[in-house]
Amino acid sequence: MKITIVCAGKIKEKYLTAGINEYLKRLQPFAQVEVREIHEEKMPDEPSAAEKEQVLQKEGQRLLKLVPAGSYLFVLDVYGEEMPSENLAAHIADLGLHGRSSLTFLIGGAFGLSGEVRAAADLRLSFSQLTFTHQMVRLLLVEQIYRCAKINHGEKYHW
Repeated sequence: MKITIVCAGKIKEKYLTAGINEYLKRLQPFAQVEVREIHEEKMPDEPSAAEKEQVLQKEGQRLLKLVPAGSYLFVLDVYGEEMPSENLAAHIADLGLHGRSSLTFLIGGAFGLSGEVRAAADLRLSFSQLTFTHQMVRLLLVEQIYRCAKINHGEKYHW
């Protein structure tokens, strides 16, 4: 399986980088994973609604350009569907059974997602109603992808 993680912004905190890299390493036996990043658009200090929308549009267009053609697109969205890890694992396994070998997970920037990105999603996924930084979400995402891989291979992992 080929997994692409598309995200806005670089990880600045060393502890997050270490955690992300650890899970990417653990994923190597299960999937080919590639992380693609764009730089975040600068937002004015006190943006108008129109300025915020313009920034989201620019960022969204650049994020969507990094999604491989034909890939199933999961968009991480606070307004998306919440599901247990077992259900996400089953969904990923089902996609594989139906010939979908390329999956993309997209994480927006600090200011959210454009309507265009939300509309492009095959599935909008939320990890929680709590608010997390987009850098923290990247760590949570790679851990959940790893957890799904372990579940789908019948291997025990903290459950």
